[in-house]
Amino acid sequence: MVNPDKDDNIFDEVADSAVSEEPKVSLTPEPELSSLDESVVEDPAMAGVDAIIAERDEFKDRLLRALAENENIRKRADRDRREAEAYGGSRLARDLLPVYDNLHRALESVDEHSKETASALLEGVELTQRELLNIFEKHGITRISPEKGEAFDPQLHQAMFEAPVPDVDKGCVIQVMLEGFMLQERLLRPAQVGVSSKA
Repeated sequence: MVNPDKDDNIFDEVADSAVSEEPKVSLTPEPELSSLDESVVEDPAMAGVDAIIAERDEFKDRLLRALAENENIRKRADRDRREAEAYGGSRLARDLLPVYDNLHRALESVDEHSKETASALLEGVELTQRELLNIFEKHGITRISPEKGEAFDPQLHQAMFEAPVPDVDKGCVIQVMLEGFMLQERLLRPAQVGVSSKA
């Protein structure tokens, strides 16, 4: 037979043991995360993100530099192309200038008697000279032919001699020995002139 007093003692022992087992509490406070060294708390994943951001910024900078350089190359090529179109024929034009000079001299050296006897030949020379000037004009080549008394311009004229001439101011053109030529805005050859000097 079961003794009821004995069973009550068992329940009391179990209850006492449950009360006596209290959780252990540490008296030393745990350090806060903010007070820890950053190198200890630093997340390795965040370090990888920072490296990726730095690499992205470097690639972005290199891309912007490459785009700027590419734009400069494009502009330079465009400028070179325009200059080649405008001034590419300057060498040929310079080589053709003596042809014009010889035709001009031939027409100036003709006297009245030759004009009557060789009129057809002279007309052919004049037509050739006119056609050459039309071709020059078509390609942007213009003559520099200063008038007598015009002011000497060192940008366009080359002084071959100086001489005192009455009624002409000092530094003015008194004679054109050889006409000059311009290609667009570039000087092909200056006009060779004589300049007056004050007596």
